Amino acid sequence: MTKLFARFVKDESGATAIEYGLIAALISVALITGASTLGNALNNQFGAVAGKLTLK
Repeated sequence: MTKLFARFVKDESGATAIEYGLIAALISVALITGASTLGNALNNQFGAVAGKLTLK
C-alpha cells in the first residue's frame, strides 16, 4: 500500500496535463482577443473607405 501511495505522489502526469490545458486556454484567449481587435480595426478602416466612396 505504501508503494502505491509513493508511486501516486511521484506521478506528475496529471499535473502536466493540467498545465498543458491552462497553456492552451491562455493561447486561445490571446487569439480570440487578437482576432477581435483586428476585426474591429478592419471594420473601422473599411467603414472609412466606404464613407469616402459614397456618391454625393
